[in-house]
Amino acid sequence: MRNSDDDISKKTIGLGLLTILLFGLIVVFGLPLLVRFSILLGEAKNKKNDEVAEKVLPPMIPRLILPFEATNSSRISISGVADPGVTVELLKNDVSLSKVKTSESGDFVIPDVDLGAGENIFNAIAVADKGGSSELTKPLKVIFDDQPPEIILESPKTDTLSVDSADYTVLGASEKGVSVTISGRLAMVDDNGNFKLKVQLSIGKNELEIVVTDPAGNEVRKKVTIVYDI
Repeated sequence: MRNSDDDISKKTIGLGLLTILLFGLIVVFGLPLLVRFSILLGEAKNKKNDEVAEKVLPPMIPRLILPFEATNSSRISISGVADPGVTVELLKNDVSLSKVKTSESGDFVIPDVDLGAGENIFNAIAVADKGGSSELTKPLKVIFDDQPPEIILESPKTDTLSVDSADYTVLGASEKGVSVTISGRLAMVDDNGNFKLKVQLSIGKNELEIVVTDPAGNEVRKKVTIVYDI
């Protein structure tokens, strides 16, 4: 019976020593491996997060800048802003026209853009060097019009007119969106292009110059003479 107890004690002591030895081996060799494995996992996770971030954050949508909506020039320059260092592609009526690289501050200029008669619709998209692109910009509409506006005088109807009153109202009609001056004074113009201005005449000949200018910068001039005779 005593031999059996001795055998159990020896086994218990052996198992204890083996456990201590294994624990020591893990501390000496396994812990650095565990730390290194954790570092590798962290680096892989960060790399994956960076890749996801690049995919989630495309370039911002460019902004096209043009100080007018209509022009009488068949060729213009279009400027804008976007992310620095991206490529901006300009499209006209959904057809690619030109590509330009933005500056360090994100500015860009696309020169010598040809316009067709009437309405021209432009969009732009930004493309990053590492891949990824922005959404299209909102449409930018530019009207090319090199024809002078029409002018129809209702009062006076003739180039020369005699009146017996110092107060006279010039009446006429043109196109929508025009501005009208009469001898340097701004006339009232309604939404349909009808205009009027009350003038004070001097005794004798009064020469009036009527200038009509459309949104594209085209203008037409007409001179009339009104004689005020008491």
